[in-house]
Amino acid sequence: MVALTALVLLLPLAGLLLLLRAPRLDVHWEHHPSHFWLVLLTAALSAVLAQAMGSAALRRGDPRVLLVSLAFLSAAGFLALHALATPGVLLSTPNAGFVLATPVGVAVGSGCAVLSSLRFEGERSVPWMRRGRRIRFGLLLLMALWAVASVTQLPPLHDTAVPEVADGILTALAVPTVVLYGVAAARYLRMWSARPSLMLLSLVSAFVLLGEAMVALVFARNWALSWWEWHLLLLAAFVLVVAGVRIQWYEERFSDLYVAGTVAGRRELSVLFADLQGFTTFSEQHEPDEVTAMLNTYFENVVPPVVGRHGGEVDRIIGDALMVTFNKRGDQPDHARLAAAAGLALQVAAEKVRTGHPDWPRFRVGINTGIASVSLLGTEGGRTHTVIGDTVNVASRIEGKAPGGGVAIGPATKALLPGAVTESLGPISLKGKAEPLEVHRLIALDD
Repeated sequence: MVALTALVLLLPLAGLLLLLRAPRLDVHWEHHPSHFWLVLLTAALSAVLAQAMGSAALRRGDPRVLLVSLAFLSAAGFLALHALATPGVLLSTPNAGFVLATPVGVAVGSGCAVLSSLRFEGERSVPWMRRGRRIRFGLLLLMALWAVASVTQLPPLHDTAVPEVADGILTALAVPTVVLYGVAAARYLRMWSARPSLMLLSLVSAFVLLGEAMVALVFARNWALSWWEWHLLLLAAFVLVVAGVRIQWYEERFSDLYVAGTVAGRRELSVLFADLQGFTTFSEQHEPDEVTAMLNTYFENVVPPVVGRHGGEVDRIIGDALMVTFNKRGDQPDHARLAAAAGLALQVAAEKVRTGHPDWPRFRVGINTGIASVSLLGTEGGRTHTVIGDTVNVASRIEGKAPGGGVAIGPATKALLPGAVTESLGPISLKGKAEPLEVHRLIALDD
């Protein structure tokens, strides 16, 4: 597979060499609408990839996926600017800013690509997520400033005599860009050899094609066949990744790119479980559509404060049961307080709903804190990113002992809440535990 992929990826370079050595074959074809739509389509594909990968990266706290998304975002933004360089679209004459947008975007993307290939071990993911967000902001700002400077033709982007062949600026950009894409491709190929997957191989191919596009861009003559080639190389790069993404199972599409800590890592976190006391009895006495309406009303009111206000991540909803995690990504050092505040907020929201429906069952909430494994479980047809371990099991059992309308916390959670107002529920025997566990009802976070 590697040999066949390498052969296919070398063909564009062979074609470029042939065109350069036989200029008569490098025919001139100047068609502005084709250029505009080709570049715009390439930019759109790159933008879709950047959005999908960026969203997945933020949801899972994975720096590698975030940095790859920034590489595609850079290409998307600057390619869109290059599309506007088509004569007659925005300006009637060539503009250096718009023409140079593509090499600049591809060059910036190469830096993000090689950063994404670094080894992210242990707690390195959290600071890199913060850096990634700052890089994204800087990238968007650079695109905006570049667009303004190009439209207003500010120096040094005011020159309309854009050369047909690469000048010193393009060459200076091309050399490090090709090297960085080559390094990134080699590192991802090493990852693929350790863990073969179509996603990794498609990313290797995309980085190679982006590097080749930069080579073709430097040596091509405007509107010649070699010039069209680098446009097609860019399109091929993003089509390969889109195809790889589409083939992946829709759950956790980018899991093959996750760093080790995202796929299987240990982390201190807090887990909140909530379910409805007396739900089975209520379900027996009411029609299914009434039960569904009750659950939807509850969840519409209790989930937003838990997630939006206190930063919880809903791991799953099964029937009337809700499981929420805090610090799953390692970016919430005050996870115990956040979970406790979320549990109290959940009960406040639930009681407001229940005032209009006094016959509805009440929520009970259990919270536990400790070390758990953050893992990617399953395969195609059923894959989930979740937390497992004794901490999770105990949280579920604490919730089963909580009073209706109350929040029960384990001793580890209580120890992280100085000043919290609690009352003991006494030692509770939990299934599977040799010793009883002292569980407390949380009344308020501060005295």
